[in-house]
Amino acid sequence: MGVLATGMPSFSPAASPPGQEVIDRIAARVESDIILLSDIRALARYQQLVEGKAENDAQILDRLIDQWIVRNEADTAQFPHPSDADINAGVERVQKSFTSAVEFETRKEQIGLTDGEIKTMVAAQLYLSNYLDSRFRPSARVDSKDVQEFYEKAVVPRAQERGQAAPSLDTARDYIHEALIQRSINEQAERWLNESRSRLRVEKFLEASAK
Repeated sequence: MGVLATGMPSFSPAASPPGQEVIDRIAARVESDIILLSDIRALARYQQLVEGKAENDAQILDRLIDQWIVRNEADTAQFPHPSDADINAGVERVQKSFTSAVEFETRKEQIGLTDGEIKTMVAAQLYLSNYLDSRFRPSARVDSKDVQEFYEKAVVPRAQERGQAAPSLDTARDYIHEALIQRSINEQAERWLNESRSRLRVEKFLEASAK
């Protein structure tokens, strides 16, 4: 999973799965803000929906701290939020990742997510990913050697594993270039986050709150 890990809930109590009562507690304090246990549970449910599984609580908490850093920077820069059209398109992509509308609805109900919660997650994810793209894409560099190496080590083997003929390098070039740009963005973002974490005042209370 990348920096965003498919979602970013707001720092507010999330709805509990049907029939389950959750007593909310503070999982961490980041500067003057807090991350709640319900925030961890909300992102876990969203990960289960789009990835089929969720990270453990400690991993999700670290991810929420990273996302706090990105959001704080984006808000300070007054970065524009995604349009309703972009958010709706994002929700539609989530829906289309399932084999049918029935499967999507069934899975959503099993996990305990509402349409509104999914839309909120998608909107936040777009906001943060768009900001990272805007910040780090201009300095991402890809040369022809990188494209050739990615083609030989990733595209061709993947096609062979599927029993398919690999596309030509020219056909795959644009896809490969964008994949490498995204990899560079993720690497730059991770370095920036590592530096930013060292300057943050963070207190974690996850073990106590998770009991």
